[in-house]
Amino acid sequence: MLNDSRSGLKACFFVLSLLPAFAQAQISPTIDAIFSGISDDSPGCSVGAAKDGAWIHKTGYGLANMELNVPLDGSQVHRMASVSKQFTAMAVLLLADEGKIDLNADIREYLPELRSYGATVTINAMLGHVSGMGDYDLIAGSYEGPKATNAGNLMSAAGGEFRLGNKDYLTIDEFYEVVAPLPLAQSPNESFRYSNLAYFLLSILVEEVSGESLREYAERRIFHPLGMDSSFFSDDPVEIVHNRADGYAKTKDGEYITDMTNLFWVGDGGLHTNLDDMLLWDAHFYAPKLGRKPAQLLALMNTPNSNHLTDGRVYANGQNIRRSGDDVIFEHSGGWLGTSTYYARVPDRHLSLIMMCNDVSLDTDDLAEQAMKQLLNTK
Repeated sequence: MLNDSRSGLKACFFVLSLLPAFAQAQISPTIDAIFSGISDDSPGCSVGAAKDGAWIHKTGYGLANMELNVPLDGSQVHRMASVSKQFTAMAVLLLADEGKIDLNADIREYLPELRSYGATVTINAMLGHVSGMGDYDLIAGSYEGPKATNAGNLMSAAGGEFRLGNKDYLTIDEFYEVVAPLPLAQSPNESFRYSNLAYFLLSILVEEVSGESLREYAERRIFHPLGMDSSFFSDDPVEIVHNRADGYAKTKDGEYITDMTNLFWVGDGGLHTNLDDMLLWDAHFYAPKLGRKPAQLLALMNTPNSNHLTDGRVYANGQNIRRSGDDVIFEHSGGWLGTSTYYARVPDRHLSLIMMCNDVSLDTDDLAEQAMKQLLNTK
């Protein structure tokens, strides 16, 4: 009987060991086909798909650096844009876990330099984009459109309006001085209103309460404990980033140009990481390690900050939550100069997709949608 039991156990292990290979055989050809339009001599994407904590697809398409003809191979560090927000949110939740902040307190209890809004703006509301705070159009023309009528009078050193992106420059402290006096765009808790400014202010909250920059705090409390050795919030515009994927865009004539930001405030963005580190982040959602009571902290991370919907989704601490058939999907995309990113996980099936692109002329929304569709068809 003992021998039979061992034989059955060996057979079980053998079958389990085949599962990632079987899933890889399913998904890799289909993802390769989706990204087949990226040529070997253009920028492109690093793409990883994971099941049960292991890669079933991981590779790069196109170039990490066009000047040096360095190919993307899945190892490069990318700027993550708004996918950074869930890491900022975790840092804020860790402060609450340490008893240093109250998520339901008014942000001005910790940042008294902010203007008096005439209403309570809670940290939780900022985490969930229901604080009533506006966005970059309150300081300059941006991806949202032209400069808002109630915006501050921020000017370029060269004369004229401040140019947001890669022409004019502000330090973190200077940017805080600019946004601290700004009014709310609408009343708190009225509706979902995406606010990069709110997440930038959350980075200042971390700094004021912990005595460390968001970069330092996240390294000590998130990245180092999880073994994410290639991850950091980049708050220094002139530092050397080893193995970085440079960013590119196309001109109206179809020619590529370098497209890298010179703005290095963090919180709303600024995270730099690679596929392998994101897999470690993904794993912690199934085996939490962070905080005094990791399971409780993770449950809080996955709890929506409000009941307000946007496009049928609720928002939970840097994560959009939606349903696709029987699947619940946690996801977030990101886009900024030279970078377009996407991270999604399907907890009930332990499936994840991570996409990091360095060509903003690509239709990354369509690429992500196609890849997710194929991933959800994986057995």
